[in-house]
Amino acid sequence: MSERFSEAPISRLVGFQVRPSEIENGAPDAGQAIVDIDCGPQHHNPMGRVHGGLVSALADAAMGIAFGRTLLASEDFSTIEMKVNFIRPIREGCLSASAEVIQRGLRIGFVECQIKDQRGKLVATASSTCTVLSAG
Repeated sequence: MSERFSEAPISRLVGFQVRPSEIENGAPDAGQAIVDIDCGPQHHNPMGRVHGGLVSALADAAMGIAFGRTLLASEDFSTIEMKVNFIRPIREGCLSASAEVIQRGLRIGFVECQIKDQRGKLVATASSTCTVLSAG
């Protein structure tokens, strides 16, 4: 059920590749997600670097999938706040966003994310606050 967040139309449009959830003790790894994108000139801003909006969208996707993996079938969610810190620019190559739910309450959750390049260098960090909604 929660893997519906991995199949979002935006992922196909932009080119996000969601890694399958790790299985531990027969259950998916709730509250975590890794999303990759291969960046090239089509993702550049006017200065010839990957646009910050794409990095933000990548973080948002990873954090949303991580949080979505904590929901019950009767729940949906919405992001109510997001912050991104840009550490270094990138021109091309694979970016990986690794997100983890830090706190999940009945109505509010907090998620953190690190975005790294293909050499493992930190490109950006992000955090978001999510609110749990009733599905439907």
